[in-house]
Amino acid sequence: MSLHTIFDICVPRDDVANGSVTESDYAANLANVLNRTAPPDYADAPTFFTNTFPTEGLRELLANVCGRLSGRGDSVSSVFRLDTSYGGGKTHGLIALIHAANGMQGVTNTAEFLDPTLVPVGKVRIAAFDGENADPSNGRPMGDGVRAHTPWGEIAYQLAGLDGYRVVQRSDEDRVAPGADTLKELFGGEPVLIVLDELGEYLRRVQGMGGRDQLTAFLKALLTAIESSPRAAIVYTLAVRSDGKGIDAFADENEFLSRAMAELESVSGRKATNLNPTKDDETAKVIRRRLFAKIDEAKAAELIDAYRVLWANNRDNLSEDARRSTTAAEFADTFPFHPDVLDTLTGKTATLGGFQRVRGMLRILAKTVASVWATRPADAFAIHLHHIDLGSEAVRREFTTRLQQGAYVPAILNDIAGTTEKPALAQELDAKHYKGLLPYGTYTARTIFIHTLAFNNDLKGVAPDHLRYSILNPASDLSFIDDARTKFRADSAYLDDRPSAPLRFNAEANLTQVIGREEKNIDPGEARSQLADRIRSIFGGQSFDLVPFPGGPWDVPDDVSDGKPRLVLLSHDALEIGPDLREVPEIIGRMFERKGADGNGLRSLRNNLVFAVADETKVNEMKRAIVRRLALQELKRPDRLRELAEHQQAKVLELEKKSETEAAIAIQQCYRHVLYPSRTSLGGAGTIQLAHAVIDIQNASERPGSGQLQIVRQLQSHNKVRDASDAPDSPSYIRDRTPLKKGQISSRDLRDEFRRDPSLSILLSDDVFIKAVRKGIEEGVYVYKRGDLLAGPGDPIPTIKIDEETMIFTMEFAKNKGIWPRPAPAPAAQPAAVGGGAAVVTGPTPTGGGDFPPVGPSPAAGAGERPQTQLAGAKVFTAEGVLKEALRRVIEQAKTAKLDKVDRIVIRLFEYGDAFKLVPIANTVAGAKRGVRLEGSFMTAQDSTFEFEFNGTAQDASTMKDYLEPQFRAAKETDLKANISFDFDAGLALDGDAADKFVEKLTRFASAAAYVEATAEVK
Repeated sequence: MSLHTIFDICVPRDDVANGSVTESDYAANLANVLNRTAPPDYADAPTFFTNTFPTEGLRELLANVCGRLSGRGDSVSSVFRLDTSYGGGKTHGLIALIHAANGMQGVTNTAEFLDPTLVPVGKVRIAAFDGENADPSNGRPMGDGVRAHTPWGEIAYQLAGLDGYRVVQRSDEDRVAPGADTLKELFGGEPVLIVLDELGEYLRRVQGMGGRDQLTAFLKALLTAIESSPRAAIVYTLAVRSDGKGIDAFADENEFLSRAMAELESVSGRKATNLNPTKDDETAKVIRRRLFAKIDEAKAAELIDAYRVLWANNRDNLSEDARRSTTAAEFADTFPFHPDVLDTLTGKTATLGGFQRVRGMLRILAKTVASVWATRPADAFAIHLHHIDLGSEAVRREFTTRLQQGAYVPAILNDIAGTTEKPALAQELDAKHYKGLLPYGTYTARTIFIHTLAFNNDLKGVAPDHLRYSILNPASDLSFIDDARTKFRADSAYLDDRPSAPLRFNAEANLTQVIGREEKNIDPGEARSQLADRIRSIFGGQSFDLVPFPGGPWDVPDDVSDGKPRLVLLSHDALEIGPDLREVPEIIGRMFERKGADGNGLRSLRNNLVFAVADETKVNEMKRAIVRRLALQELKRPDRLRELAEHQQAKVLELEKKSETEAAIAIQQCYRHVLYPSRTSLGGAGTIQLAHAVIDIQNASERPGSGQLQIVRQLQSHNKVRDASDAPDSPSYIRDRTPLKKGQISSRDLRDEFRRDPSLSILLSDDVFIKAVRKGIEEGVYVYKRGDLLAGPGDPIPTIKIDEETMIFTMEFAKNKGIWPRPAPAPAAQPAAVGGGAAVVTGPTPTGGGDFPPVGPSPAAGAGERPQTQLAGAKVFTAEGVLKEALRRVIEQAKTAKLDKVDRIVIRLFEYGDAFKLVPIANTVAGAKRGVRLEGSFMTAQDSTFEFEFNGTAQDASTMKDYLEPQFRAAKETDLKANISFDFDAGLALDGDAADKFVEKLTRFASAAAYVEATAEVK
């Protein structure tokens, strides 16, 4: 059988269900009832008694006082004292008494409250003094132009109008209490009810006006007058405990009144009858009566029994409350409110200063009922603590503003009920873990929060077993309740995290938890992007040209660029390694050996690359550091800082500042693996020529933000890197390890050998290379020549230039060729000026595709083009670049020079792979004599060397290529210089498409990335 929900069983009062209850509906005001300005809930007697539950105390009050007034009761007392706690129904009882004294006109349920025969039939003179509304200095307006300054002035006017006031006018104006006979004169022989409320507040107002003595005198006279009138009664309120101690803001005044009234009662010999309108065990009935128009008790009993069975079946997992035999009976009294709702509000919340027991609960629960009926949750078999919606501003203010618990606002917003833009932890848990289920995260958070609100520390919080009892209903699951509690406790920023503490909130956040929670909210994509940017920043620098996160060989250029070696930074997502690396990872090996868009070209400048790789044990730590930094940056925002205590704000700012350094250190400690070119390769002979070094943690932590510096230091410690401050390698070592050993090389080619040969040092600047050349000259190992400038040992050292026109000779070669000692100077040849447009020079045409002698640059050389060469009898145009680009440039230069054709084109290739691809294609070009010149060497895996020189036709070169290509691929070291020349029988015409077809034929199948030097000659 399916269970009914409260929506089937209960009917809220209209003003409760539609949320139209106003603050004044719960703020009973005695004076407003008397002057008929109160809202209908209080001013209209039928409405008032319909909404009021007939508590035992209220029935006793009405029976005693009305019996006195009607002269038909058994009451012998004329003085009645209401001792109630704050918000315990005191004012409500006085209003009921005034309506009863007025005959309960129109009330249909009189018998619920008192015997109808006790209701006064005739006129009863009623006067009420409310100290809260008194104005001793200015006088309170009463009507007829009267302004009463004292209780006796107000009472006189209310009992007998203007004439009555005139009887005590002098006493009122002079603030001197009248006598008993004067007061009795105001009664007029009719039943009289005098109500005195909030006298303590009145005394506070007149404390500098001698008010205590006069009020005591007035009370004595009033008691005497009342005592002598058989149908007169006085009811006064006093906010003191049974031991006479005050319980509100006017405790001192109330304690004085308590002593004064005790003395007056002693003198008169008549004790006041003490009454309490609402006892604690009647609070639930009062609230039910006010909030609900109808409750089906039969259906309610079925539902209460279902809870009883549920509690019994889970007794071992629930608190003692679920095991008590009386709990079901208590539930019957509190239904539709779960017993824990009233228990918590009366036992914990009511201990807070300013909480009006009945009135405060009515305000909170009326808003809760309206919310529940508006949202109609499917599991609403009763109203639990978790239905108190702290996301509602009106409900939240009941706790944070009215009860002055505003310190908990950050806890509510962060952990319980946030905004759409920034959900709270409980809402996040519901969305992530309990989607489609009950909102266990929110239920848990709300329940813990209400249990937190108590004055005494030992009352704050709830144990896990009581939390289960409070939340459990026929539609919930204990395992999910426990799961939500565990998850919430783990991630909450404001929950008391001490192991022995109950589940309760702290007003001040646990900063560690706040940061941890914010870290979980960081978007992974944003963290990845920020980390990548930070890594780039840290490893950018002046020593290396950074290549961050390449996808393959095509992302790593194989050119000189700005002259700096390249630091290839592998993404930690692509590769992470450990300290016991045994072989070069495949992705690094491919980048080191290959180049080009397809990754098939062979890399030339291998000694120009250094690889930095993440440590597999440090990647997570690095990611956490950047996430923490982002979290602290978020918490640093002004609107977020305001949620924290001042000392926590300072701590967040301090931690955020440190997080920049901590992130930098974490990144450098992670990227501590360096692979660098070396003949002593990681896998031994015959493997990829890369060695492995690991930067120790201490060094990696130095100079945060200077990642390149740590890599430079590490490579310097392995004698691999040279910067401007370092001593160069010995000139003889450089001579013997480079092609200079053949006798001569241009300074540019020698510098490039340091970019090619892994056995050489990596030069971070040209300064150290220049040092080496100077040292070689000084030590007599080198002879330097640039144009007519020649420098050897003993000469002043010239400014060293690095270009193709500057030659370095070994001393042996220079002597054999007669270059050194310096020959006698010869007359300089005069260059010939030719044509217009692009500058050209003439001279003998070289043959065989060999190197051309260097001369000074032409002023017309364009960007990316090599200086043109002066050769007698020929016009020469030269350009460097990828194959198609270089060919088109030299042809364009010839066209610019107004030439009809070119007679010869020479292509110089720098990579053996490009040369071996182009040789067979060159053999297919018709209409030209095709010559190939190859000069090179290679070292096998077993360190055998092979040197060769070939100068012949393209057809024969193709045969040689078939043998050489596999040898070069398997070689440990290679060196090749290749020139391919095309001598056109009738010249290559420039005015038609012949030149374009020539370029297209060569480049269609050759490597698109082949970098060449192309020369066009016109004889």
